[in-house]
Amino acid sequence: MYDFHELRVATDALWDAIAARLGAEGIGAPAALTRGRPLDALWTDPDLLLGQTCGYPLATTLKGRVTLLATPCYLAPGATGTRYRSAVVVRANHPASTLADLRFSRCAINDAASNSGMNLLRAAIAPLAGANRFFSHIVMTGSHAASVLAVAGGDADVAAIDCVTWAHLRHLRPETTAGLRVLAWTAESPGLPLITSLNTTPEVRDALRRALASVARDPTLAPVRQALRLDGFEMLTLADYDAVLALEQEAQKGGYPELC
Repeated sequence: MYDFHELRVATDALWDAIAARLGAEGIGAPAALTRGRPLDALWTDPDLLLGQTCGYPLATTLKGRVTLLATPCYLAPGATGTRYRSAVVVRANHPASTLADLRFSRCAINDAASNSGMNLLRAAIAPLAGANRFFSHIVMTGSHAASVLAVAGGDADVAAIDCVTWAHLRHLRPETTAGLRVLAWTAESPGLPLITSLNTTPEVRDALRRALASVARDPTLAPVRQALRLDGFEMLTLADYDAVLALEQEAQKGGYPELC
């Protein structure tokens, strides 16, 4: 989910290390990561060995269709262990000083099923909306990076950006983020989970978790983990991701079922 082209050498190195550990246990793993297919198709592929999804799909459309393996811990402002926030970003010269000041502005979101780009922002705006429309327009961008570009370029006024993405973009693409500022931070939520197919056997699931634990402490992979901002993996349960739905339900109770 953080597969920026600038990080692909590190991402591929992490996968190589995981695959090698699986191979040492006699488990065949693809030689390379699969890229270029729609995410929904990857997540629900019956042969999925290891993938990363968003907490909102995990708690909704993917519920009962995939197996939760682990949740990464990331080192980024706004992230604490397996939990993370979204940075609500605006242009540096935007007059807003609070979220309430964004009424009637244009909002960019990466995807309607995004926890960080939509669900967390909806939860933050719901108490301000008063069961009414809050933004003048919703701009669908297709990615957090595109949302950042939309705000920076003036096509939108605000976007909620996953804090790990925001940290990566500030480091990797400072020319894009330099003209933006964080107006506010959303509530916390469980982070982006690692999943496998329901068809994956318990033995392979256990081997995957052992491989993740091993790469998290291998000193030779420290530069890879640093580049990816990885600080280990923890085992959460599906019940932990009920917190994602609780945010949605709270917004619905407030008469704000849809970010608008």
